[in-house]
Amino acid sequence: MKRQRASKVFFPWERRRGVFGVIGRARVRIVFGVAVALAVVLWIRAREERSAGVRATRASITTMHRAVASYRADHAGACPKELGELVVGGYSRDVPLDAWGRPLRLTCPGRRDPLGFEISSDGPDGIAGGLDRVE
Repeated sequence: MKRQRASKVFFPWERRRGVFGVIGRARVRIVFGVAVALAVVLWIRAREERSAGVRATRASITTMHRAVASYRADHAGACPKELGELVVGGYSRDVPLDAWGRPLRLTCPGRRDPLGFEISSDGPDGIAGGLDRVE
């Protein structure tokens, strides 16, 4: 007597293929690709916005550095007590702000140069002396 093999009938969607099997499906692959592309675009945008803020803040720092140097030249090397004195003295049009809307900081004498001065920004996080400060 011959033994008959039991034939198994299965449908393609009944296979267990794991995560890679799900990614292999056309619709899921498209959605996954769009999600990855969107994440990359948002990451690049955030990075570029931060870089633009840092560049704008460095431009403000350079302008204020020149104004403070002019003030010191006119006042026998004395530093202004605050950057608002530059506006009163006519060395600047307005009180300088960084790209995130916070005022710049004037340190006189400077940390690196005891005879000079330093102008800095707290950076995007706003923490004084933080790791992302702009100098």
